[in-house]
Amino acid sequence: MSGYLTTHVLDTGRGRPAEGMKIDLHRISGAKRTLLKSVVTNDDGRTNAQILPAEEFEIGVYELTFHAGEYLDRTGTPPETPRFLDVIPLRFGMSEAQHYHVPLLLSPFGYSTYRGS
Repeated sequence: MSGYLTTHVLDTGRGRPAEGMKIDLHRISGAKRTLLKSVVTNDDGRTNAQILPAEEFEIGVYELTFHAGEYLDRTGTPPETPRFLDVIPLRFGMSEAQHYHVPLLLSPFGYSTYRGS
């Protein structure tokens, strides 16, 4: 079995998938943070392909950076200066060659995540 990484972003404040959110994927190695790719969620709040497909998967520490402020601005969420949630970094480890699903549940004033399936 080969490992891979996916995500899904749900806008719980609006009760729908978070379409058009930019997400960056970084690999973390000690103090070094390397950008692997940037993707944007589709109309279902998912990416069109695996963020980290099996052929690129390596065990290690990663960070998904969700650009929530840009998304909230675009969806008409009343602005505030500075916005309470702007950029949300989620750092996590992948220790086995399995499917890792790291979703984000987002509202303008809070978020949660978990290891999904």
